[in-house]
Amino acid sequence: MSRPTAALPHPGVRSTPGTARLLPWVLVGATVLVQIVYPMIPDVLRTEITVTSVVVFCAASLADAARVHGLRGPVALLAVAGGGGLLVEAVGVHTGVPFGAYSYTGDLGAELLGVPVVVPLAWTMMAWPALVVGRTLARRLPVALVGGVALAAWDLFLDPQMVDAGHWTWAHPDPGLPLVPGVPLTNYAGWLIVAVVMIGALDRLLPRHHGPSGPAAALYLWTYGSSVLAHVVFFDRPGSALVGGLLMGALALPFAHAVWTTSRQVRSADVQSA
Repeated sequence: MSRPTAALPHPGVRSTPGTARLLPWVLVGATVLVQIVYPMIPDVLRTEITVTSVVVFCAASLADAARVHGLRGPVALLAVAGGGGLLVEAVGVHTGVPFGAYSYTGDLGAELLGVPVVVPLAWTMMAWPALVVGRTLARRLPVALVGGVALAAWDLFLDPQMVDAGHWTWAHPDPGLPLVPGVPLTNYAGWLIVAVVMIGALDRLLPRHHGPSGPAAALYLWTYGSSVLAHVVFFDRPGSALVGGLLMGALALPFAHAVWTTSRQVRSADVQSA
């Protein structure tokens, strides 16, 4: 794991106007607000809130990628994570490869190639924070592997929740992880393979940025903490809360420490330069 570096001015960091710097944070706040509302609304409205949450989260990731990399950032995200996510889901839903046999129930809105349009947006929204996690923590291991695990670990929460909500079903849900019924092991294996390839491609396409992005860090850590809480308190899924909390936490907690250490270094540098 890498020693975090302070996010000081650096030749590779793109200068952005105030609005571009503020927009990702506004969208992060909107994402948090929508997700707080989700478990509190009637079941009949949850599908609409699910789609809204993904769209706003995706917009936050795209805006932050644009802040860091200019137009190249969101274009790469949409091409690799959005396009790649759509392709792998289309193959998966028609052939069962690489996740196992599953089918969408048709309640997530418009579809393309048999895949709800919101699904590739979900791949896009988490690929950017996962890339930032991978670049922050990877030292002896490749960014693709660390970031891929960071992305795939999210599905320990996502799939059980979406299956319970009736958005998709598995033809053969067993064998699964201990304490997480209803989702086959093949799904997690497929997620890991796809996520590693996806993050590896993004790591090659987008230049390294200096220090972890604040909005991306907030999105990843919020997703982790809120998922653990929601699965315990709202979704009656203590097993997935425990398993996901441990496995995703194996990266989220060191990442949180790295972000906190970096912020202290930045504040110290600001004081010294004042």
